[in-house]
Amino acid sequence: MKIFRWVWLALTIGLLGYGFYQGMYVAPTEATMGDIQRIFYYHFPSAMMAFLFFFVSFVASIVYLASRRNQPQRALAADAAALAGAEMGIVFCTLVLIQGPLWARPVWGIWWTWDARLTTTLVLWLIYASYLLLRKFADGPQMQTLAAVLAIFGYVDVPIVYYSTTWWRTQHPSPVISGDGSLDPAMWTAVLWNLAAWLAWGILLAGWRYNIERRRQVAEQHAALHALEASLEVTH
Repeated sequence: MKIFRWVWLALTIGLLGYGFYQGMYVAPTEATMGDIQRIFYYHFPSAMMAFLFFFVSFVASIVYLASRRNQPQRALAADAAALAGAEMGIVFCTLVLIQGPLWARPVWGIWWTWDARLTTTLVLWLIYASYLLLRKFADGPQMQTLAAVLAIFGYVDVPIVYYSTTWWRTQHPSPVISGDGSLDPAMWTAVLWNLAAWLAWGILLAGWRYNIERRRQVAEQHAALHALEASLEVTH
């Protein structure tokens, strides 16, 4: 298992390096925006990974709610997956919100505007930030249930973010991947390599975070069992 982790780490580093090379040096320079367009090779994969890991949290939260009464161990595993997915989703969504203004300032002349795509993305970030704050500071048996409900509710915003430039007239560019197909075919290689790189990196960190949470759950169960045994010894 440790060998697999090291192999996956090496693969991730290799993909990140090669994706950077493709995006910065191989992909052609965009005619209108110039080199600033190269942010797209990180901005688009970050957005896709945010959607993916929020989906993981969404599905895992449903599994938790469905199994928390009859299959407690399955529910705990699902809860750990929901937490890991939400944390990775927040990481990627934060990157999106940082990369967007870095592109917007030289292209639009402003760092931020309350455009439909930008606003709904910020709302998505705030919802899952609230999810993590709830898990950090709330306590008691109902916390996990409330967190699962919040994760499911938060995912409703993902399709709104995705289709915002289609549903409303916004300052944000229309989709170049599934929209009008305006992405230069020569740029596709850089897009795909960076998608693979960010996916590998996300899986690596999410798996690491999931294992940490599972160990915390096991330690918590052992502590509760020892406390129960101690109390029984006292009563007898």
